[in-house]
Amino acid sequence: MSDNTLSRPVPVTTEPPVARAALIGLAILFVALFLFAPLVTVFAEALAEGWRGVRAALSLPDARAAIGMTLTIAAIAVPLNAVFGIAAAWAIAKFDFTGKAFLITLIDLPFSVSPVVAGLMLVLLFGANSTLGGWFIANDMPIVFAYPGILLATLFVTFPFVARELIPVMIEQGPAEEEAALTLGASGWRTFFTVTLPNIRWALLYGVLLCNARAMGEFGAVAVVSGKIRGETATMPTMVEMFYNEYLSVAAFSLAAVLAMLALLTLLLKSLLEWRHADLLAATRRH
Repeated sequence: MSDNTLSRPVPVTTEPPVARAALIGLAILFVALFLFAPLVTVFAEALAEGWRGVRAALSLPDARAAIGMTLTIAAIAVPLNAVFGIAAAWAIAKFDFTGKAFLITLIDLPFSVSPVVAGLMLVLLFGANSTLGGWFIANDMPIVFAYPGILLATLFVTFPFVARELIPVMIEQGPAEEEAALTLGASGWRTFFTVTLPNIRWALLYGVLLCNARAMGEFGAVAVVSGKIRGETATMPTMVEMFYNEYLSVAAFSLAAVLAMLALLTLLLKSLLEWRHADLLAATRRH
């Protein structure tokens, strides 16, 4: 066997070119029909009356209140879930303890429970007919159909994202570097900020982006616990539904377009992070 034969790259797939082209075309067609077409439709419907219609729709008091509510909830829920995710990943990756598998199962619970069911659980727990909810209402601190209920629902459906991104990264890295820092006299916080955090920063940022996207777009759980009160507890997704049901199509699609742009921005940031991370890994391997 000649050297040229040995050095010739082995093809990854053995399908004929026609089959590859058909599979690629099918994938592109699927993406175009189920992703790009709905996205284009949203922006087209939002601009049905021109930019004036969009500005007028987004200037409605209910629309402004919904945008403010969504951004505020995300601004609170995402940092809280980032802190929880770091703590949970640290405990799972660095320590062995009884109930570790159960904790991992609990972290995955929001992935397996319907958001509507999660909202209903909060209503049963904090509603006016429950003991705990009745106490909060008696002390003028309502949970359900109020701001705290929306925050709790958002926290529940989004808390796995950061933890699930950090756990495999921290398990792979192991405790060796932290133990070395502690041996050299570094405090726990100094070890975290100078050793642990730099090692997990990319996974943390990626998890935060996913958490933020879900927080802004959550509908099911929030719709149950919020009561969809105009100007008070309506978020952007619930307000889109309300506008659409009232045949205010331009207003509904304008809010939907804002949500879509926020999602696209999140996707762009995610891609930039992945590109930056890949470049840093390549540079590290070269050196």
